[in-house]
Amino acid sequence: MRFGILGPLRVGGGESTVTAGRDRIVLAMLLLRAGRLVPVEELIDAVWEEHPPATARAQLQTCVSRLRRRFTELGLTPETIITDPAGYGIRTGPDDLDAEVFARTVEAARVAVTAGRLAEAGERFRAALALWRGPALSGIPSGSIRRRAQALDEQRLTVLEECVDVELRLGRAAELIEDLAESVDQHPLRERLRGQLMLALSSVGRQADALAVYREGRRFYADELGIEPGTGLQELHQRVLAGDLALAGQETRSVASVRSLPRAIGDFTGRQETLARLMKEVQDGARIQLVDGMAGSGKTALAVHVATALADDYPDAQLFIDLHGHSERTPLTPAAAVATLLRQLGVPAEQVPTNPEDRLALWRTELAGRRALVVLDNAATADQVTPLLPNGSQCLILITSRRRLVGVDEGRPSSLPVLDTDEAVELLGRVAGVDRVAAEPEAATEVVRRCGHLPLAIRLAGARLAHRPRWRIADLAERLISRRDPLAEFEAGERSVGRAFALSYAQVSPAAQRAFRLLGLHPGVRFDSAVAAALTEQPLPEAQDLLDELVDANLVEETAPDRYRLHDLVREYARSLVAEPERAVERRLGIERLLDHHLHVAVVIARRRELSSGDTLALLPEPARPELVLPVAEQGGGWFDENLAVLTALVRLADEEGFLQRCWQLARACWHAQFDSGHLDELIETHTVALSAAEALGDDTAVGTTLNYLASAHYRLGRFTESTRLMERSVGLYRELGLWREVRNSLGNLGTSYAANGDYRRGIECYDAGVALARQMRERVPLANGLNNLAIALFLCGRYDEALHTCRRHLALAREIGDPRQLGNAMGHLGMIRHRMGDVGPARRLLRSALRLKRQVGARFGEGEVLNEIGAMDREAGHPERAADLHRAALVAMTQVGDRIGQCASRNLLARAILEQGDVTSALDLYRRVLADASQLDARYEQARALEGIARCLLGSDPVAARADLNRALGLYRQVESPDRYEVERLLAELG
Repeated sequence: MRFGILGPLRVGGGESTVTAGRDRIVLAMLLLRAGRLVPVEELIDAVWEEHPPATARAQLQTCVSRLRRRFTELGLTPETIITDPAGYGIRTGPDDLDAEVFARTVEAARVAVTAGRLAEAGERFRAALALWRGPALSGIPSGSIRRRAQALDEQRLTVLEECVDVELRLGRAAELIEDLAESVDQHPLRERLRGQLMLALSSVGRQADALAVYREGRRFYADELGIEPGTGLQELHQRVLAGDLALAGQETRSVASVRSLPRAIGDFTGRQETLARLMKEVQDGARIQLVDGMAGSGKTALAVHVATALADDYPDAQLFIDLHGHSERTPLTPAAAVATLLRQLGVPAEQVPTNPEDRLALWRTELAGRRALVVLDNAATADQVTPLLPNGSQCLILITSRRRLVGVDEGRPSSLPVLDTDEAVELLGRVAGVDRVAAEPEAATEVVRRCGHLPLAIRLAGARLAHRPRWRIADLAERLISRRDPLAEFEAGERSVGRAFALSYAQVSPAAQRAFRLLGLHPGVRFDSAVAAALTEQPLPEAQDLLDELVDANLVEETAPDRYRLHDLVREYARSLVAEPERAVERRLGIERLLDHHLHVAVVIARRRELSSGDTLALLPEPARPELVLPVAEQGGGWFDENLAVLTALVRLADEEGFLQRCWQLARACWHAQFDSGHLDELIETHTVALSAAEALGDDTAVGTTLNYLASAHYRLGRFTESTRLMERSVGLYRELGLWREVRNSLGNLGTSYAANGDYRRGIECYDAGVALARQMRERVPLANGLNNLAIALFLCGRYDEALHTCRRHLALAREIGDPRQLGNAMGHLGMIRHRMGDVGPARRLLRSALRLKRQVGARFGEGEVLNEIGAMDREAGHPERAADLHRAALVAMTQVGDRIGQCASRNLLARAILEQGDVTSALDLYRRVLADASQLDARYEQARALEGIARCLLGSDPVAARADLNRALGLYRQVESPDRYEVERLLAELG
């Protein structure tokens, strides 16, 4: 490079420069406007500012002459400087000026970001930044130069921030921290840099340092500007403070782009005006597009076509989900939809929050900073899609619906009419053959008219012609006119979608017709060949042949290897055929086979997943078609993930069709998969339906079982009153039936519900009863579980001597059994009890041993529980910084297992550690967050701890408010019989 302005002025390469002050200003102005003429007046203003001499033009010419001589000395041609009556300019080649090389390299980096080539983008950004040698044109005091140089310096900082964003996404946080800290020191008012430093620190587990960076910035903004940090930085502070970013450094998911779009059709036809407008609106910044139209009008095809065309502009993620707004299935709730979308993004199931608001917040967090494209297909209402819309302008959302969705902010509507005649005939030609259509234009026009100008119907009609080369198009038109249409609601005059379906159906073999009718019974979006074989009672190879025949007829689509689907209108047609009165037996037997297949697959997988699956999974007879069931069951949890919505719909179908035994059994078989993956809404739906079915059967054992598993979902969601009600009923039924093993197990669950709701007295009664039954039955593992639960309940209500005695019994039994999980629980709880009794040394040793065991067996909740206890001990010993780190680690564990009360507990303890570090403001913010979360859960103990913490923060500044919060905390502590009430009583006494 021959010229350098990204730092001190350089000429001719190397360290050479121009020394004369006025000459430097003139050359700098020319280089700032390289390739363009700079008017003489601007140059005079830059050199002399407000006081130019009368001889300014002559002196300017002298400066230019000196510059040309200097260029000659440095090996540059004098003609590099251009003279024109209007002013002066400078010629530069593509690689002559560092600022131009910088701009070109930055543009290439941004293109790489857009294409998803993050590693390349990072290298190019760093190459561009390496061109800088210091502040632009430093040492030249001219006001004109300084203003323009400051703009260059601002560009450098913006590029640095873009580079850091890329490198954070590449997992290079640790490498960035030192440079980021230096940049923040140099530019303390740049909130984006400060936020990036906070993110980098959080990503490597240095949350305390991240909070310190925020506090320093907050003080600086207050002292220098008299303002608070911006909203974005405040929100980031809250996320760091509350531990919402605690997982960032624990597991780095792949930054590879996510591709979840369906395959776009290759012969997309028409809609050119709509396509052009959509593409232009997207390019102009419209980020939400709403496409509505009648069934079969091609809404999904259009959305997928647009998404595929724009995919390169959204390299980070391309997502697709069917919201089932207009189908036989219940429309997806926003929370259920987000769970699926998060899984598409690679978020592990156990990290998807159970709380809908937290789940939606995680969705927005995952999309923050991504250039993502999301297709929300088949939406029901604006209320369904609005919560799914991400913040920011980097994402494109395409929404399709049969309704016009008013109320979606920023949405640009596009209503799809049917195809016009020319477009419809063109589509027919693409499917059936252009030459055939051209030979019979009038008949082709009649065919598309009889198909209602709907793309779906035209494709089906065209497929008939393609597979019947001897037919004339007029023959097809005649058949469409004469056939009865079973889809009357889609008929408009002589135009009928159903006639196209009927024609396609009539041309396949009788066996394929039967398969098609039976497939209409399947309630899901996709199915495999094993489902078809089960429905048709055919061997798998024959069922695959039938599917191939239906695919050739365009009645079934093969979306992926061994994955098939029916368009919703085609499914309605198949369903109408199998629902005809003369086929009632065929329909009922088909539903029975469909339920049996899914029930047996679910049971086989559930037996493998639930190590102690109990009697309820053993009641089922062996499958009638093991050759279909066992290979599918090898898919394990993946089968449940893929068929979650289907299984929910099948439970409802079993209930509606009177297959009540299969209804509750299928719900039970799905329990572990739903519970483990956090699909609690679906668990509640299936088990509520199953409960009704079991009651209708009069099967009290089934009722008790279903109540027990239904309660688990309400417990996981923090609805302890409801889980307690269900468990009380379950225990009562089992007692009436004399099923004492089930009574014992259910008493443990009931006791846990009581204890979680703060009713330790009843919880202890249940645990005592369960322990007595386990002892009578001489069953050591249930006895150990009961003693564990009993010990912790006694501990929580302050009965430490009894808790110690019970825990020692548990430890002795755990050693007999030799189960490391039981040993870890016993030692951990024993350490917690000894800590509260003042035996700090033994307590610490026990807790450390327990921590090793819990990590050995992967017991994340227990690990978090022990980390919190050790953290509390460190805080009491005067080490709040170390305590805060342990509480943050505990929060990570609690978040990973989805325990919301455990998260509240960890945050309460973290806030206390932060308070004792002297950061009252941050502690108060965090306590208030916990109070809101705990109140939503009705977790009274954690509410009380949060109120006590808020009061501690306010003791010095607002003792009246502190007293009020302490009184509220005391009331809650008394309700749950917590010994923490004594400390609150002491604080109130000190306030007087």
